[in-house]
Amino acid sequence: MQSAAAPRWRGQAGRLEVWYATLSDPVTRAALWVHYEMVSPTSTSARDPYAHGWVSWFPAGGLPQTERFGPEPVAPDTGPDWLTVAEARMTSEVLTGRAGPMAWNLSWKDSGAPLWTFPRSVWERELLPGAQVVLAPTAQFTGSLGVGDITHRVDGWRGAVSHIYGHGNASRWGWIHADLGDGDVLEVVTAVSRKAGLRRLSPLAFVRFRIDGKDWPASTLPSVRMRTTLGLRHWQLKGRIGGRQVLIRVDQPAERCVSLGYTDPDGATAVCTNTEQADIYVEIDDRHWSVIGTGHAEVGLRGDSAPNTTEKTPS
Repeated sequence: MQSAAAPRWRGQAGRLEVWYATLSDPVTRAALWVHYEMVSPTSTSARDPYAHGWVSWFPAGGLPQTERFGPEPVAPDTGPDWLTVAEARMTSEVLTGRAGPMAWNLSWKDSGAPLWTFPRSVWERELLPGAQVVLAPTAQFTGSLGVGDITHRVDGWRGAVSHIYGHGNASRWGWIHADLGDGDVLEVVTAVSRKAGLRRLSPLAFVRFRIDGKDWPASTLPSVRMRTTLGLRHWQLKGRIGGRQVLIRVDQPAERCVSLGYTDPDGATAVCTNTEQADIYVEIDDRHWSVIGTGHAEVGLRGDSAPNTTEKTPS
């Protein structure tokens, strides 16, 4: 896992690197999203590289809230940390930090291998504008989260830790992480590139299951027969993978979502609508899974199709 987790950025202009963790309490359905990000603007920008991030808390039965940390200047990392910014720090098996009234001190473990959402060669050779790998697809989290005067114990929460590296965010995208139970998981990245000539195409879906200890489909190439229909509240993927009929439906109720502004290395902006309390329904031929209130999902949009948000991009 360490090679997939280690920082990739070595000072190049026009790069984006992210480590993030999403986790849910299987009992109460409370959830947390912690996002650590490095942005190295393009060479035409007057801005220096910076690091920032945010933490989003999804309480059981309450409205979610987000606090940002940073931005602050950043240089290529040479120590054991993956990324440190302001009072937030992420390393192998530990993520800590403070932002506004929130403070988190978490550790995680996962005995399983990374889940390669994209082909490993794409990640290692940077063959696409961006790629993601799930470092810990069945992570177990322990520790605490403080929200104001209230401390929430984190014990046996389940989720994942992932790493992204590339030139920026897609033109539009959808993402799913779903704990299907008994060690089975689903990871989806479906996206449209921002490259000229590709922006009008349909989303290209990378769909990866780990079921009964085996990764499926066997190929990590995109699932070209899966059709994605994106929407802010309801979206889905439907089609065939390896001769099997697959349907993945996602419901993101508005009251369980946060919408955050993203800024790419070239200064372009997007809005991500995220929830760690999604309802996700999965069918593979005659096998069915329902993940109610503990699915992790998001939709990213730009321009007129993006929702309004009061969350500011880093200045």
